[in-house]
Amino acid sequence: MKPQPQKAIVQVSRRFTAAAERVFDAWLDLNTAGKWLFATPTGKMGNVKIDARVGGSYLIVERREGTDVEHIGEYLEIDRPRRLVFTLKVPKYSEESTKVTIEIRALESGCELTLTHEGILPDYIASTTSAWNMILDQLSATL
Repeated sequence: MKPQPQKAIVQVSRRFTAAAERVFDAWLDLNTAGKWLFATPTGKMGNVKIDARVGGSYLIVERREGTDVEHIGEYLEIDRPRRLVFTLKVPKYSEESTKVTIEIRALESGCELTLTHEGILPDYIASTTSAWNMILDQLSATL
C-alpha cells in the first residue's frame, strides 16, 4: 500500500480598510458571501446556503464552464469578530475535508485577516495559495 502524502498548511494574510466586524460578517452573511466566497472570474454564482452557527453548515455552488462546483462544510468555531473556523470540501475535486481558520485582528484603521488552510496535499499548495489570494481580492472589492 502506498503511503499517504504529508498534508501541508497554506497561510495568507490581507489588510482591509473595513472594520473587523464588517470583514468577519462578510464570511457569514448570505448575500455578501454569495458575491465573493469561492467565486472565480468566469464562474456564475448559483446556490448559496449559510447556517451561521457552530455545528451549522454552508453550501456555495458556482457554475464553472457548464459544471456546478459545490463548496460544502461545517462551522466549528464562531467568535465574532476575531475567529472563524470551518471545514471545507469540494466534492468535484476530492472527498477529503480540510480545515480553514480565519483570524481577524483590529487595527487603528481597518483590520488584518490571516487565513490558515490545513490539510492541503503538497501538489496543491501553489494553486490553493493563489485561489485564496484571488478570493481575498474579491472580498476586498466587495467591501
